[in-house]
Amino acid sequence: MAETAIELIGINKSFGAVRANRDIDLEIQRGTIHGIVGENGAGKSTLMSILYGFYQADSGEIRIGGDRKTIKTPNDAIAVGIGMVHQHFMLVENFTVLENVILGAESEALLKKSIAKARSELERLEREYGLEVNPDAIVEELPVGLQQRVEILKALYRGAEILILDEPTGVLTPPEADHLFRILEQLKDQGKTIVLITHKLREIMAITDNVSVMRQGTIVATRATSKTTVEELAELMVGRRVLLQVDKGEATANEVKLEVRNLTVKDSRGVTMVDDVSFDVRGGEIVGIAGVAGNGQSELIETIAGVRRAKSGKVMLDGTPIDVTGIVDPGELRERGLAHVPEDRHHVGLVLAFEESENSILGYHDDPKYLKGPFLNIDAILESAREKIEKYDIRPANPRLKTANFSGGNQQKIVLAREMEQDPGVLIVGQPTRGVDVGAIEFIHKQLIAMRDAGKAVLLVSVELDEIRALSDRILVMFDGRIVGERDPETGEGELGLLMAGVEQKEAAE
Repeated sequence: MAETAIELIGINKSFGAVRANRDIDLEIQRGTIHGIVGENGAGKSTLMSILYGFYQADSGEIRIGGDRKTIKTPNDAIAVGIGMVHQHFMLVENFTVLENVILGAESEALLKKSIAKARSELERLEREYGLEVNPDAIVEELPVGLQQRVEILKALYRGAEILILDEPTGVLTPPEADHLFRILEQLKDQGKTIVLITHKLREIMAITDNVSVMRQGTIVATRATSKTTVEELAELMVGRRVLLQVDKGEATANEVKLEVRNLTVKDSRGVTMVDDVSFDVRGGEIVGIAGVAGNGQSELIETIAGVRRAKSGKVMLDGTPIDVTGIVDPGELRERGLAHVPEDRHHVGLVLAFEESENSILGYHDDPKYLKGPFLNIDAILESAREKIEKYDIRPANPRLKTANFSGGNQQKIVLAREMEQDPGVLIVGQPTRGVDVGAIEFIHKQLIAMRDAGKAVLLVSVELDEIRALSDRILVMFDGRIVGERDPETGEGELGLLMAGVEQKEAAE
């Protein structure tokens, strides 16, 4: 029998009237990768936050290595060998890698001695686990995949034998995710225990040894991964059969709704991120933009939405120009029928300190239906919020709850509901299902197809190539700021992958 690393017995946790965890019993074996899946709001992150000391259970018991432990703070968790890598990294961005790793774990009164000792230990950890990263690099200058390695190094430096990862691939490109999985396999081979919280069932099947399914705060099943299927896990998560393929008919494209001509965008350093890009999007079609993150997709959609200024080029909305080289008012674009679901919901899409109802009208708060004379009509706003909550299955169903208290997937649904329910003529949507569970993905995909079928123009950016292929009627591939090819959705992953890697269009087609 394998030794038990973690045992949770009778864990209960409530937030007011909301029961986040209900009588949870869970065993995780040492030296394994154990997946935890469930819908957004199922209680996964709450359970792991209890294990890591962010929350305390209302009742229940935690055993680590067979011994009962009291974990009231993250320091208590670290002391018993538990580390956690959060979905949104806990790093000081203007510190170096080395400074972040030792922060709070300084071993000497003199910082110079602590840094010298840490540098030596960091080099050992990097060699042992394949976690190479420049210890003197400033964190904010590192790509997301390397920032995640810093978080893992922080945990290992503190002696973690158990590592919890919360939606670790939500911000990673496919190559970065593959590298992360290789790191996790190495950690497992060294005897570490990995707990992986994710909504991506393909990742569960690829990397885990066992998987537990949560629904409505309880664990409804635990399976050996080799003895289950994606279809069974999806049904256990949602409580019904889930359509894992997008069901859509032929597109009926009509007039051009969005025109982009010779658009060039530079970033704050003067580096060209979008290089002479031209394309059209017609009503009644979804145009997907595929590419490895960092190749200009984000800057492209931000410029069209009025968030970023272009160096040169033209954008036309329903035949009328948008002054993208000047100062654009995103509010004016909304009035003209352009809605934008940003890629970064935390920094651009939401004000986390606001209530759900306030975020549900953000940017549309001067709409007459939300006003009573010069003041906001709170009753009308709450009623509208309740309607969106019901239609989009946002959980908890409480429009007065602070948005920071919703799970990431439910925060995403708040943004989508706000933008899609305005009935825009053009919808620009970035990463529509990032951090969203399989049942909600099915719903969001149906809503996007419904918008297309209603004659709307949809411009879609996603790092999920499967999502791009499933939803798009035409696929544009970006590499190094340029569109390097246009393909239909039947194009194979291999050909698209070559284009995304910068292989010439003619070579990729051969």
